[in-house]
Amino acid sequence: MPNISEIANHAKDSANKIGIKKFDIYGSSADAISVQVDQGEPKQVKASNLSGVTVRVWNDENTMGVTSTTDVDPKGLELALKTAYEASFFGVKENVPDFSPEATIEIAVQQKEKSPQAPVSQLIETLLTAEKEVLAAHSAIQGVPYNNLAQRDIERFYLNSDGAIRTESHSLASIYLYSKTDEEGKKPRSAGAFRVERSLESLDINGCIQETTEKTISHLNYEKVKSGKYRVVFSPDAFLSILGAFSNLFNAQNILDKQSLSTPDDLGKQIASPLLSVYDDALHPANVGAETFDGEGTPTRQISLIENGVLAGFIHSAGTAKRMNAKPTGNANIGAKVTVSPNFYHVFAAAPGEQELSLETAENVIFIDNLQALHAGVKSLQGSFSLPFDGWIVNKGVKTSIESATVAGDFLQVLKSIIFVEKELELTPGGVCPKIWVDGLSITGE
Repeated sequence: MPNISEIANHAKDSANKIGIKKFDIYGSSADAISVQVDQGEPKQVKASNLSGVTVRVWNDENTMGVTSTTDVDPKGLELALKTAYEASFFGVKENVPDFSPEATIEIAVQQKEKSPQAPVSQLIETLLTAEKEVLAAHSAIQGVPYNNLAQRDIERFYLNSDGAIRTESHSLASIYLYSKTDEEGKKPRSAGAFRVERSLESLDINGCIQETTEKTISHLNYEKVKSGKYRVVFSPDAFLSILGAFSNLFNAQNILDKQSLSTPDDLGKQIASPLLSVYDDALHPANVGAETFDGEGTPTRQISLIENGVLAGFIHSAGTAKRMNAKPTGNANIGAKVTVSPNFYHVFAAAPGEQELSLETAENVIFIDNLQALHAGVKSLQGSFSLPFDGWIVNKGVKTSIESATVAGDFLQVLKSIIFVEKELELTPGGVCPKIWVDGLSITGE
């Protein structure tokens, strides 16, 4: 990515030339290298550079035009500004997006340094070793059909004609392993694990190998499960995937578009068990890919969404905040249309429950490790879901894999039926979360 202050200067010069008084530019670039292996051989090495900028221009009538380009040299910028300016005369007249009132506020958060990238040969060696260890863990494990080791350098910037200028960069390394078994007379079983860190050096590869193999082996002896109502324990990953599927609950854009389970008047209402609190916290220390500002230049921050079971806040862009008389929260993505999305969930126990529950002592509970087919099995505007899952039936600490089953219910009912939120947080790709215990969910066995 070229120098940001150079881009800012070129943009100002071009804007003056064309007669544009008001514009902003958001840009990002990601340099990524990822490798995959197959049965002891490198299978794929991919290098990519994705970069692009979004340019927005307002005309004197205060309507706005948008264009995107990958070309940020002076000529490319001038063309983008021109195109956006021409498009501005066809822009919407109502709820026209505007600069975020917080685009020029100082951000106190310290910049992360980029980590040096490891050579491709080291990535391949590391992943081949990991694959070998997974295969060696049990004779039933026949392959690791899905695996990936990747490192990325990410740079982002935002600037506008009012003098806002923000930049940041960070590095990420991640590993994914997913193994499959093959035993005579038995169904193939599989399981996977994922880890992410700031650099390859600090990536917990052994932990990923261990989790993958332990889970896979635990699924080898499976049984059918009787259909019925069960006490269910969601793994952190499973709970966050269902929370994410119904994130329209907190999303101000969805609420304004009437595409949400909430209305503006629901703030302050009890929507979940008082044991539960949920924050959107981009700057949580566990979020290795933390972004300090959003697509509109608004600083990211901790937002309380559910506090002791009460709906406490929504996530906003500058536009939704203005319409709902609130503050922007740093959750905007800029494009032809401004959208709003969560950054990083932090789910935790709001209050100690009356009861301490544990998988070591509980009888006949279903532990859901991960949910599948979220795109098909979720009716996000009705609040209902019916999803196949991987998991175990747990009896006093003894886990027996479930051959195949689905869990169904109503998300708002699930929130109210939470009976215990464990203390220990686990990191998942979408946030940090503990195990969540829910009473009386419908499980359908095969």
